[in-house]
Amino acid sequence: MNPVEVRNIKIGEGIPKICVPIVGKKREEIIAQAKAVASLPEGSVDLAEWRADWFDDVMQEGYAEDVLGELRKALGEKPLLFTFRTAGEGGKKTVSGEGYVRLIERAVQTGYVDLVDVELFMGDGTVKEIIKKAHDFGIKVIVSNHDFSSTPAREELLLRMEKMLALGADIPKIAVMPKSRGDVLTLLAATEEMTRRHAECPVITMSMGETGVISRICGETFGSAVTFGSAGKESAPGQVGARDLHTVLGILHGKTGDDKRHTESR
Repeated sequence: MNPVEVRNIKIGEGIPKICVPIVGKKREEIIAQAKAVASLPEGSVDLAEWRADWFDDVMQEGYAEDVLGELRKALGEKPLLFTFRTAGEGGKKTVSGEGYVRLIERAVQTGYVDLVDVELFMGDGTVKEIIKKAHDFGIKVIVSNHDFSSTPAREELLLRMEKMLALGADIPKIAVMPKSRGDVLTLLAATEEMTRRHAECPVITMSMGETGVISRICGETFGSAVTFGSAGKESAPGQVGARDLHTVLGILHGKTGDDKRHTESR
């Protein structure tokens, strides 16, 4: 697999990387969460995601850019993913297509972010436009789809991830809600097949809720390159604490908590 390199990590190489979302509503809360993420023990978090849709003033011109600058200072060299999750895919706010593009492009132009998330169902034209702008600035793009009501069939999951690649995604991402243990197996099977068919890029997948927790810790076996863990508030159902994820992933990888998790990948 060809890993996606951002700052000091290689996504798709070695142990799945742990991403911790920052989900505050107010600027002060957001910065406090970022500092808490930065202070976590080495190895327990690899990158941070700012879920900008939680921020009360995100649509005010210049406000998001100012927060991104503060986040960059707080996080140091830790990679930062910028995400505005729309209400249709489990986010906190609705936005027009034009507003969505403008918000992400402004974030890209700050130079503070390393990756951006773009929702597949915003439309092919919108996705391509954002990807081009992000790539022009050297920013990697996760194209994502979130289904909070069900788990589509394996074939449909594969079609969606392959479309993400066709549109220019650096990393396809799928998150689904299981109604049974069989749904979790469907997601894992689609992940394994996707990584086998398309070894040129990493993918991110997860099955949400309590039933799907296993999908958050077995990525190295089935192919998911990033797992999301909380350091306080969850941004999606079923997230495990970042420290717990670090411990479990270390055990599965045959390392103890005292070992350096990324010696091989860094």
